[in-house]
Amino acid sequence: MMNTNETTLMEQRKFILPAMVESDFSSEDLSEDYDGLQMSFQRIKIPGGGSLQFEIPGDDPENPDYSKTIEGVIVFNHQTGAYWPDGAEYDDEVTPLCTSVDGKTGFGNPGGACAICPMNQYGTSTDKNGNPGKGKACKNMRHLYILRSGEYMPILLALPPTSLKPFSDFMNLAFVSRRRPTWSSVVQIGLKRVDNGANTYSVATFKKLYDFSGEELAQVKQYAIGFREQIHLMLQQRAIGAENRKEPDDLYETEGRYDSVDSGQHFTVTGRQTIDGSREALPA
Repeated sequence: MMNTNETTLMEQRKFILPAMVESDFSSEDLSEDYDGLQMSFQRIKIPGGGSLQFEIPGDDPENPDYSKTIEGVIVFNHQTGAYWPDGAEYDDEVTPLCTSVDGKTGFGNPGGACAICPMNQYGTSTDKNGNPGKGKACKNMRHLYILRSGEYMPILLALPPTSLKPFSDFMNLAFVSRRRPTWSSVVQIGLKRVDNGANTYSVATFKKLYDFSGEELAQVKQYAIGFREQIHLMLQQRAIGAENRKEPDDLYETEGRYDSVDSGQHFTVTGRQTIDGSREALPA
């Protein structure tokens, strides 16, 4: 017989997958309201100034929610990068000179293969005052798509360069060493304050809470595979569009907006244009 603590732990570990979310409305009920509507992933950034709370967009854009942690399933993650004019990376109004949607190929100036790009080498960075630094002029980042319990769509967490090593270390310990994909477990992401003497900033922390198994694992796998197919297609289309324009993609304009169109029948993703994918519904 389970005691109270064991029962509470099991309740805490009950993750509500999209397939389990009850709705009083069918796709037909929602199709006209959603038709042609551009909806974006909720984008969350690592806060500045050493803050230990995430700012999470809610129903009211003027009154976001705040949380010390984010819990969910990392259904997909990928590299990305951007190179701004000297000192302009801290200005949300400035468009980068060069961007990469996958951390491998850049579009803009200088563009080309990221691995051999002069701006992607250590020792090329500058601070707000134009002083040389030890880092890279190109800002290497990683985007995590996190599905939270009881929600249909993942949120997008952008990891800055200072949080890449903690994420890499966590991935190796929690997933690579056990030969498990990221979508097979529920994780918790927190924040740690770092003071290096020159400035204070926040770094992401990671913790595996528990693994899925059985039917839950099968359901989250179905969702993750379908979602990854759509995101892969989106990144391909963004890269093609940026190459054709021969200019930086709009990935980082207005907080790096990712848009999607959900007609109630199909899940699609848009950048500057609607990407239809294979017209398959997002698994739920």
